[in-house]
Amino acid sequence: MTDTSTPPASITPVVVRLKLSLLRNGLRQSGGRRAAYVASAVVALLFAALQLLGLIALRGDSHADSVVVVLVSVLGLGWAVMPLFFPTGDETLDPTRLVMLPLRPQPLVRALLAASLVGIGPLFTLVLLLGSVIAVAHGAAACVTAVLALPLSLLVCVALARAVAAANIRLLTSRKGRDLAVLSGLLIAVGAQLVNFGAQRLGSSGLSQLDPAAEVLRWVPPASAVGAVDSASRGSYGLAVTQLALSACALAALLLLWSRSLTKLMTSPDGSTLQSAEPVAKDRASAGGLARLLPAGRTGTVMERSLRYVWRDPKTKAAWVTSLAIGLIVPVFNALQGTGSVYFACFAAGMLGIQMYNQFGQDTSAFWMVAMTISTTRDAYVELRARALALLLITVPYAALVTVLTTAMLGDWHRLPEVLGLSFALLGAMLATGAWTSARFPYSIPQGGHKNVAPGQAGLAWISIFGGMISAALLCSPVITLTIWSNVSADGDQWSWVLLPVGAGYGAAITYAGLRLAAPGTARRLPEILAAVSKG
Repeated sequence: MTDTSTPPASITPVVVRLKLSLLRNGLRQSGGRRAAYVASAVVALLFAALQLLGLIALRGDSHADSVVVVLVSVLGLGWAVMPLFFPTGDETLDPTRLVMLPLRPQPLVRALLAASLVGIGPLFTLVLLLGSVIAVAHGAAACVTAVLALPLSLLVCVALARAVAAANIRLLTSRKGRDLAVLSGLLIAVGAQLVNFGAQRLGSSGLSQLDPAAEVLRWVPPASAVGAVDSASRGSYGLAVTQLALSACALAALLLLWSRSLTKLMTSPDGSTLQSAEPVAKDRASAGGLARLLPAGRTGTVMERSLRYVWRDPKTKAAWVTSLAIGLIVPVFNALQGTGSVYFACFAAGMLGIQMYNQFGQDTSAFWMVAMTISTTRDAYVELRARALALLLITVPYAALVTVLTTAMLGDWHRLPEVLGLSFALLGAMLATGAWTSARFPYSIPQGGHKNVAPGQAGLAWISIFGGMISAALLCSPVITLTIWSNVSADGDQWSWVLLPVGAGYGAAITYAGLRLAAPGTARRLPEILAAVSKG
C-alpha cells in the first residue's frame, strides 16, 4: 500500500545535475570547444574581477550611486534580450524539451531557476552586483540591505531571462523565429559604438552625466535593489524598503509570468510553424518578379539562388546584416565624433567584400546539386561570375551610399571621386581573392547554433579570410599608391577625379582576372570542395 502522505521528492537537484551534465558533455565533444569555453571563462572572470576592483575603488565617490544604478540596469537589459538573440546558447532555456514529463509548473520553475544560476553568466553578474553594493554600502543598515539586495537582484535578472525565453520559445525555435538571432550582430555592432561614444562623453564631461538617468533607473528593478542600498546609506530607510519591495514584486511577477508560460507550453499544441497558403502564394509571386529582373540562363538562376540565401538562410543573413551594420557604423560614428576620415567609407566595400569568401560553404551539403551542374571550366566560371554579380547588386549601391553620406557629414566633397574609386578597387580585389580562396580553402558552416566554422576547420577559415584580405590589399596597391600621390602632390587635387574611373575599371579588371583564374581550380577540385563544405 502506497503512503500518500510522503511529499514528492524535489526535482531541483535533478535539474541542476542535468544542467551540469549538459555542460560537461558539451565540452567533451572536442578539444577546440573545451579550449574556447575555458578561454571565454577566463576572459569573462578576469574582466569581472577588474570591474569589481574598479567599483570598489569608486566607493566614496559622490557619483558612485549613479554609476552602479546604470550598470545594474544595463545588466538587467542584457539578461532580458539574451534569450531573444541567443536562443540556442543554453539547452535548458527550451522548456518544450520537458513537455512529455509529468512535471508541474511550480516545482519546474524552482528547479529551472536554480539551474539558471549555474554558469559563467550568473557568476559574472554576481561579481558585478557584489562590486555595486560594496561601492554604495555605508553603515550597518546599508550592509544588511546589501545582503538582501544582492541575491534579489541576481534572481530578478535570471527570472527575467527565463520569463522572456518561455514566453517566446515557440517563436525562437521556429525557422522564422531563429532569424531573430540575425539582429545579434547588429546589436553588438551598434552597442559597441554606443559604448565607445558614451565612454568618450563621460571622459570629457564626468560621471555627473549619469545622474539624470540614474534618478529614473533607481526605481526600475533590478536596479531598485541596489538603489535601496544607497538609500539605506543615506538614512532613507522608508525609501530603501520601498525600493526593495519593488524588486521583490518584480521577481514575484516574473515567476508568475514564467509559470503561466510553462503551463501554456505544456498544455497547448505548437502551431507556431504553420504556414498559411497566402504567404506561400505571395512568396511564389515575389519569386517570379525577381526572376524577371535577372539575366536569363544559368547566370540568372545562380544570382537568384544567392540572393535567396541572403534573405532566407539565417547564417548568411546574419553575416550580411553584421557586415552592412559595421560598414555603416564605423564611418558614420567616427564622423559624428569629429575624429573620422572620409576614407573610413571604404569599410562598407571591405565588409561586404568578405561575403565573397567561402562561397560554397554557405551551400553546405546541398552543394552536391551545384557540383552536378559543373562539368567544365566554363561552367565553373559562369557559376562564380553569377555569385559575384549577385553580391555586386547589393554592394555597389551600398558602398556608394555610405561614401556619399560620410562625405556629406565631413563636408569633404572634393575627395568623393577618389574614395569611391578606392572602394570599387578594393571590392574588385576582394571578389577576385574570394573566388580563388572559395575553391582553394572551402570550409563548412554548421547550420545549428552560432558557430560559423565546423570543428577542425578553423585554420582553413583563417587562411581563407585573412589571407585573402591581405592579398586583396596587395592587389589594390596601384590604386592606393595613386591615391597617396593625389594627396601629397601639388598637382594631385586637379587629377583626383581620375581615381573614380581608374578605380572602377581596375576593380572590374581584377575581378574578371580573379574569376578566370579561380574557375579551373573550382572545376578540378569539386570532390574536395564537396567533402569540405559537407563536414558540418
